[in-house]
Amino acid sequence: MTQAPAQKPLHIVTHSGSFHADDVLAVALVRAFVDPNATVERTRDQARIAAADVVVDVGSVYDPATRRFDHHQRTYEGPLSSAGMVLAWLHAEQHIAAELAARLRADLVDYVDAVDNGQRTPDPGVPCFSSVIGAMGDAHASSGGYNALFGHAADMALRLVRGIEAGWVATCEARADVEAAMRKAIETGGAVLELERFIKWKPAYFELGGAEHPTDYVAFPGDSDYRVIAVPPSLGSFDEKRPFPESWAGLEGEALSAVTGIPGARFCHKNRFIAVFENREVAFATLSRWGLTHRDRGCGGGG
Repeated sequence: MTQAPAQKPLHIVTHSGSFHADDVLAVALVRAFVDPNATVERTRDQARIAAADVVVDVGSVYDPATRRFDHHQRTYEGPLSSAGMVLAWLHAEQHIAAELAARLRADLVDYVDAVDNGQRTPDPGVPCFSSVIGAMGDAHASSGGYNALFGHAADMALRLVRGIEAGWVATCEARADVEAAMRKAIETGGAVLELERFIKWKPAYFELGGAEHPTDYVAFPGDSDYRVIAVPPSLGSFDEKRPFPESWAGLEGEALSAVTGIPGARFCHKNRFIAVFENREVAFATLSRWGLTHRDRGCGGGG
């Protein structure tokens, strides 16, 4: 019985010389969602460009039907770089879900497009994907040349894309658990969102109306302890709806237990956004004693 011949890996061509975040990211996106074994050739030779399966950031053609993704030609006046073009193609061809495409745009690709097209400038002194890729290329003279460094940069970009994908998957998987816990808190009048395990709760919580939800804390078991997190008022905020009592701030072990009045308290961050306890019973006994399990009583944030 003869075996079907192995499918030949896709061959990607991008331009030679210095590289930028968009061509690096475009290659990573193809490898992440179409062919992990795709090969890369860096050239401006027109014959090699014409023979490629996928062309990014070179060739003066934008045609998703033939997998050509360049944005430098006068005939293209849109906001996308080669990375945004590849992502739009992946979405249109159903290589990735619409929700994941949106997450990749929001977390990475839109920014890369804007920087590459001169619509945004990286803030000096603030590392970002575009500036990190640029810095990698600056070492070409001492690190084997641009081609070798492009390979390293594309590998790093692939890990980043995979991480964003994993975070999106974790958020999707967490949504049902978070929604159930939010519903239970409403039914019981509790201010603590209790989870059976640590999950990526924040995105789901705020997508489900967490900013207006009457919960102030999220509680879940750690590896060898029990943790309670003060909920921020919005996703990305460093404030808390209701921080832990001021008298807990920065205390550990016996010192914290002496203040809370419950043995088994382990740690409270000085900024009052996380408290760690020996187990669930200690955590809820402490929260209850200080009136933190419900909003309608207790000393809450000031203590």
